[in-house]
Amino acid sequence: MKFLNKEKLFSRKWFKSLLLILSGTFIMSLGYVYFISPYKITPGGIYGVAIVFHHLFKFPTGLTALAFEIPITLIGLKLLGPRFGWKTVVGFISMAIFVDLLTYFNGDVALVEGDTLLSAIFGGVLIGLGLGLVFKSRASSGGSDVIAMIFNKYTRIPLGTLIIYVDSVIVLISLVAFRDWKIPLYSWLVIYIVGKTVDIILEGASYERAIFIISNKHEEIKATIIHDLKRGGTVFHGQGMYSKEDKKIIYTIVSRREFELLKDYIYEIDPNAFITVTEAHEIIGEGFKPIQDSLS
Repeated sequence: MKFLNKEKLFSRKWFKSLLLILSGTFIMSLGYVYFISPYKITPGGIYGVAIVFHHLFKFPTGLTALAFEIPITLIGLKLLGPRFGWKTVVGFISMAIFVDLLTYFNGDVALVEGDTLLSAIFGGVLIGLGLGLVFKSRASSGGSDVIAMIFNKYTRIPLGTLIIYVDSVIVLISLVAFRDWKIPLYSWLVIYIVGKTVDIILEGASYERAIFIISNKHEEIKATIIHDLKRGGTVFHGQGMYSKEDKKIIYTIVSRREFELLKDYIYEIDPNAFITVTEAHEIIGEGFKPIQDSLS
C-alpha cells in the first residue's frame, strides 16, 4: 500500500522518523498540559474529548485518549485497509505517556495563570509545531482524522470538510459539558493557530512569490528578470479569451524583496502589464531546494 512507508528497521531513516514522532508528541504534550488543558480548552480531536473527561470525571487525559485511539484505529484498519503503520501507533502511545507523565508532575496548573488568550495562542503554536513534526515523519495523527476518513469513504463530503465537522462537534461537546461560551471560542482559535503552524512546519514560511506576467513588452521584461534580478523563468504561449490575440506569459519565482523591485521595473517598461502574484510555499528543483531534501 502506498499509504504505508516501509522503512528498514533500525536504518538511519527509521531512527529519524522515530525521533520526529517522539519530539513532536512531546512538544504537543507540553502544549496540552501547560497551556490548553488547565483552561478546559478543547481544540477538537481525541484529546479534546479526553480533556472533557479529565475535568468532569478526573480520568487521566492520556489514558482516556488512548482508550479512544485504539478502537478507532482498529475500526479504521477494518474499514479503510492498512493505512496506519507503526508510526501512527508509536505516535498515539507516546503522546498518551508524555501527557500523563507531565500532568503527574505539573497537575492542572497553567504555566501562564490568569491569561486564557495567551495560553490559547502559545498552546496552539506548540501543538501545531509538534503535529507538524509528526506529519513530517509521514505518520497519521489518528483519532478524529480516522473518523473523518471513515465518513469520507461512505459520503461525498471532502475529507478536509469532514475533519472540520468532527472537530467542531467535539468543541461543542465542551460547551455542553462546561456551560461556558468562552471555551468553544478559545478552542476554535486554537484549531486555527494549530492549522497555520502545521502549514508553516510542512511548507515553510512563504518568502518567495510565484509571478505570472502578461505584457506586449514581454521581451524587455524578460531581459530585466534575467539581467537585473539574475532570475530565470518560463515563457508560455497563450491567447486572450476575448480579443483572441496571441499572448506571451512570463512565469518566474522571486523573493518578496525582488518582487518589489520587479514591480517598479515592470511599471517603467509597461504600465499596462497584467500581473498575478501567489505565495510559493515550497520550491523544489534547480536553483532552489533539491528534491531529495524535500523528502527528508
